[in-house]
Amino acid sequence: MKMNYFVFGTNDMPAAVAFYGLIFTDCGMTKLHDEGRMTLWGGDEFMFALAEPFDGNAATAGNGNMVGFNLESSAHVESLYHKALSAGATNEGKPSLRSGRFSAYVRDLDSNKICFFV
Repeated sequence: MKMNYFVFGTNDMPAAVAFYGLIFTDCGMTKLHDEGRMTLWGGDEFMFALAEPFDGNAATAGNGNMVGFNLESSAHVESLYHKALSAGATNEGKPSLRSGRFSAYVRDLDSNKICFFV
């Protein structure tokens, strides 16, 4: 089994699309769908989407939820970490070696947690 897609809810679709558009630049992710309440990017291994909640309630970040993006190098981890911070993300763990993997953690504009690792 492998993951097919991952979805984060958002309360500000234009800002979230701009944030992830910046993050996904040069990462092999292509925007596949961008209309209505959902924007979807796809890569070789999986898809990632942003969605305004179907029930009309506010999107909230899940406590303990996180998506991890496997990258090519520690330099790429560092680059995306700093790119995310410059785009308004908050630091959740500076780039370093953790459990044998080089990783960094941020929260996006809707407080969803992201891990960049190699």
